[in-house]
Amino acid sequence: MQDKEELTSQVKVEAKLRKEGYTEDFRVAEDERLWNYKGDKSFGVEEVTIVNFYRFEGETNPDDMAILYALECSDGTRGIISNSYGPYADQNIDAFMRKVEDLGKNIDKAK
Repeated sequence: MQDKEELTSQVKVEAKLRKEGYTEDFRVAEDERLWNYKGDKSFGVEEVTIVNFYRFEGETNPDDMAILYALECSDGTRGIISNSYGPYADQNIDAFMRKVEDLGKNIDKAK
């Protein structure tokens, strides 16, 4: 088990996730789909699962808050996407991730 202090920075968490197979970097486009940066794969809300997420706060500036998501898609593609909090947040990412989270809650209730 890793010491929690080892995972305090976003860079360290990203490196850990890469080693665990989260190799894609994702973005959310205006078409409300999750795309890999190569642009050759896209996924709808129903095809994405949030495996884990990590919150980060800036040590000196509260505006430096961010969240990093570890995602798995229906075809087995695994990757990450991050977003800021507050006025700097990407609204497309926020909206997409809220839908994924809500869908996950509905799936859990159905089991």
